[in-house]
Formats: sequence, C-alpha cells, structure tokens
Amino acid sequence: MKKIKGIGLSSGIAIGKVWVWESDFLKVPEYTVARNMVEHEISRFNLAVKETEKEIISLQEELRKNAGNQYADIFSFHLSLLNDDFLKEKARDIIINGRVNAETAVKRVLENVIREFNKSSDDLLKDRRRDLSDVIEKIISNMKKSSSPAARRTRDEIVVARDLAPSQTVSLDKKHIIGFVTEVGSITSHTAILAKALEIPAIVASDKITEILRDGDLIIIDAEAGVIIQNPAPSVIEKYRLRQEKILSRKKELSALKNLSGETRDGKRVCLQSNIELPEEIETSKKYGAEGIGLYRTEYLYLNRKDLPCEEEQFLAYRKVCDRMGGKPIIIRTLDIGGDKFLSDFEYPREMNPFLGWRGIRFCLERTDIFKTQLRAILRAAVSGNLRIMFPMVSTVEEVLMAKEILSEARDSLRKDNIPHCEKIETGIMIEIPSAALISDKLAGEVNFFSIGSNDLVQYTLAVDRGNARISHLYQPCHPSVLKLIKMTIDNGIRAGIWTGICGEMASIPEIACLLVGLGAEELSMAPVAIPSVKEKLRRMEGQELKNLAAEAMLFNNHEEVLGFLQKKIR
Repeated sequence: MKKIKGIGLSSGIAIGKVWVWESDFLKVPEYTVARNMVEHEISRFNLAVKETEKEIISLQEELRKNAGNQYADIFSFHLSLLNDDFLKEKARDIIINGRVNAETAVKRVLENVIREFNKSSDDLLKDRRRDLSDVIEKIISNMKKSSSPAARRTRDEIVVARDLAPSQTVSLDKKHIIGFVTEVGSITSHTAILAKALEIPAIVASDKITEILRDGDLIIIDAEAGVIIQNPAPSVIEKYRLRQEKILSRKKELSALKNLSGETRDGKRVCLQSNIELPEEIETSKKYGAEGIGLYRTEYLYLNRKDLPCEEEQFLAYRKVCDRMGGKPIIIRTLDIGGDKFLSDFEYPREMNPFLGWRGIRFCLERTDIFKTQLRAILRAAVSGNLRIMFPMVSTVEEVLMAKEILSEARDSLRKDNIPHCEKIETGIMIEIPSAALISDKLAGEVNFFSIGSNDLVQYTLAVDRGNARISHLYQPCHPSVLKLIKMTIDNGIRAGIWTGICGEMASIPEIACLLVGLGAEELSMAPVAIPSVKEKLRRMEGQELKNLAAEAMLFNNHEEVLGFLQKKIR
C-alpha cells in the first residue's frame, strides 16, 4: 500500500481500477496527397469541423442542463475557435500548398498557433492553449473516427492521464469513469471547475503519476484531502466505503432541505437565490430550492449572432422567466458586454486591458439605442412577474443618474406607445469595483438595493486574475481589504434603508456565506447546486452568533487566518 499526495480539484471519494490513458491524437500519419485528392482532404476537414461543432454544442447544452450556464460558458471559446475563419483558412492553405493530408494540416496549425501563444506575454493567451488543443484534438479524432475514451470502458474505473481537456471531462460517463487523476492542472483550471460542477472526484498529482500508477491497479482517491492510495489494504477499503456511504447520506439530507426557507435557527431570514443565464436553467434552480433569481445574466441574447436581439425577442425571453418563477423575485442584470464577451459583427476599439475598458454600464451609456431597447423589454416583462433591474460595472454616481434617466425615457416611450408596462420597478447596482464600495454611502441614496459582485470585487481589489495559475493563490476572498469593502457597503446600505445581496463564489462557500450574513447581507445568490449546503449551515446557526463570528473574523490579518477560523467555528 502506498500513499501519494496531490491537490484535490473537487470533493468526494472514488475506489476503482486504474486506466492509464494516453492521448494519441497528435500521432497522426503524415503523407502527401495527389493533386486530385486535395479537394477530398479539404472536404474531410470541413466535415470534421462541423461534427466537432455539433459535439461541443451538445456538450455545452448537457452541461447547461446539469450544472448551469456559468459552467457551459467554458465552451464558448471552443466554439469561437471553430468559427474563426483564420484558423480554417490556415488549415486549407496547408492542405493546398503542402499537398498533405487533413490531419497533418490541423496538427501544423496547432503547432504554429501555440508557438505564437508562447511568444506572447499575455497570460490569458497562454491559458487558452489547453482549450485550443482540446478543439484540435476533437477535429482530428473526428477525422480518424475515434470514439470517446469513456465509451470503451467498464464501470468503476479511474482515469489517470497527463491532462484532461474540458470536453473530455464533460464526456466522462459517471457510470463508467468514477474519478480521475492528472499530472498537470490547477484548482482554477476549466477542468477543475467542471469536476466540481459534475461532482467527479479529481486530483492533480506529481509529474510522474502516469508511471507510478499502472493499468489495473486498485486505488482510492480522496479528492477532499488530495490523497491517492495505491493498492490499499482491505481494512482501508472498508474505511473509505463507509465514508462514501456517509457522503451519500449527506447528499440526501441536503436534498430534504429543498422546500425549507433560508433562515438561521432563531428565524433570521436570508433569501437564497440562484444565478442563471438561460430560461432553461429555471428548473435546475427549482430543483435545488432557490427562492428567486439573484442574477439573471442577459448577454446570451446578444452573443454568437450577426444581429442584435429586437425588443420583442427580449421581452418574450424575460417574460418566460417570470412565468416560470411564479412571482418569486428576479434580478435582471442589464447588458454586461466587454471584458471577455463581445457582440458579434460589432466594431470595438482595440484595448490594452478590456476588463478595465469599455464594458458594462459604460458601453450602455454610449450605446443608448441598445440599452433603451433592453430596458423597454424589461419594463414590459415586469407586468408578468417580480422583476428588478440591476446595472453592472458602476464606478460613479453620475453613471447611476444617467442610467436612471434612460430608464425613465424608456418608460415614457412605452407610455406614449400605449404598450402595457410596469410603472414602478426596483433598481439596483452591482458593487464590483472598489470605487463603488468606497462611495456606497452616496450611491445608496439613488437605488433600492446593492448586489456585491464578489468575484470581480476580489479581482479588482487585489489586482489578481484568478484565471492566471501563476498568481491564483493571491485570489483571496477573505482578504481583510475585501471584507472591509463588503462591510462598508452593507453598513452604508443599512443606514440608507436599502438591502444588500452578495453574488459570486463567496456566497456559494458555506462558511464564507455565514460570515457574509453575519456582516449583514440579506440575500445570497449562487450556482443552484451550492444552495442546499449553504442553507444547511445557516439553519444550524443563530443570527447573533453569526454577528459575533463576523466581528471576530474582521480582526484577523490575512485570508488564511479568516478562513481557518470560519472552518473551525462553523464545523
């Protein structure tokens, strides 16, 4: 028996036989083709691209249904690559000019692009290499007509590989593949995010793990502890079997909380809501007991198309969500284009740092035609449900005043057109920039609520790109500076008589969620799958207990101290 230490990417325990999987997609035969076969090779390539696009769309839809759109969005970059004319033209040029087979051409495209990525100092581009390889691998696999590795396996097997791409992770059939171990990866990688969403136990181990673990070895992976046990003794297997049963029992306990309200033991109400992007995600939200929609992202209506959505299309989409939520509150975030999401066929200025550029409310206040169309659609849909409007990326009071003026103009135009609409609708802003938190006392007088976008607030406060593996350890939600900004915002909201919610990953971590409620947050919005565990923790605590907990947590000096304190106290 041998213990191997790694890093847990998700949680859970898996016990099964090893299958060491080696990707051979780049081991393709390279040969020249006759002139009269060039068109045939181009046709093979075009067909493989179309098949790959269908497969990725299918994976995206499956993931959207099972885990939510924020996870399905991971494949947006894959689809953008497949629709990139430059990459397709490069492959065709290589086939024509080099008279080589299609597989060779695609392999050369990958090598050339990765060579360019390596020259760049842009960490985001470097991080995209795995996604690019994922796309190319699927194209080549479709030309070779090779099947998914999971389709060839029996049950109770654990994949051990150098790396797994996002599409490979989603394709794992949990009836056959019960966990995986890789040599490379990080807790912030797309593969790690998907492993959590799909509840697949996963660990990143040493560079030599594919040599240490052999085909057929019986292993246990404890993803929470980040431990692999090779060829365990029967007594150890029995111990972990019992732990598996406890985990299953725990899941059943949490599912029993579905219809209970989010509140502390002494009755302090906390509204637990979900983040969604598509109307189809409503059923997932209901499944996990969401009490409303705390963040309805609207960008999906604008992306991957050659035109802008008209008012009627938007109205029908928003009304659909209202109808399905049956009167529960829904916060619609107005268009948050920019950063890493851009409208198709739309001219954008080239920006050195798009995440600090023309995006969110800044874009809408310049393109008032687009903004007003969306606001008219929201006001019309609000007749059918409990809709609220939230403006993103706010940094000044002037932006809020301008946005409210355009909202008033949209209302006046509907009145003039004699179209049914909601005359009074609550408006709020996202607090995701430090400047907004610092002037939250002034902003509070202009809105009905605050929603703290914790992901961006952490990123902007600490100047950390959490997608950059080299500095991801500096992405610290419980850093004292972040907690001070959150507390300041909530306190200023309370003084002005408005409520404050939190959306993002902080709200989805039970111990941190308890801290946020202790600081005064009245609403938490998160991925639907996280709601039961947060609800369970809150229902075991008392309101005053959480206040005391929060007050003590504010005294610590760093993220690790705060998180360790919370985990100790709340468990």
